[in-house]
Amino acid sequence: MRVVSACLMGCECRYDKKSNLIMDIEQLVREGTALPVCPEQLGGLPTPRNPAEIVGGDGFDVLNGTAKVIDNQGNDVTSQFIDGARQALRIAQTVGATEAVLKERSPSCGSHMIYDGTYSNSKKKGVGVTAALFIQNGIHVSSEETK
Repeated sequence: MRVVSACLMGCECRYDKKSNLIMDIEQLVREGTALPVCPEQLGGLPTPRNPAEIVGGDGFDVLNGTAKVIDNQGNDVTSQFIDGARQALRIAQTVGATEAVLKERSPSCGSHMIYDGTYSNSKKKGVGVTAALFIQNGIHVSSEETK
């Protein structure tokens, strides 16, 4: 079993209320071999919501308290991102997921690249908060670009 970012199977749960539908991932959900999650919604954030980026590091740094997730209006949404990651992990562990396919560049789900925290559309190597928590708990993380 695996978990997938809900936006990748067509849920309109992105910050801008759009999806990133990938038919192959939707098919995994239809077949019952993948379960969709949206950590940001699970953490209590609304849809639509302000875009957010990790400032001061990556998801591992957020989890250890040395970086924050800040939206483009300057609001600290770190606690919602951490709560959502924990809820997504709970779901993954409950269904016995050993892998996850998560949305690249997302501050929750990025598995190789995330935005750099400057809101300039610049990217950097790093992982999102949920991806980091999954990795720390032995769940193999890939993206829709590397699956």
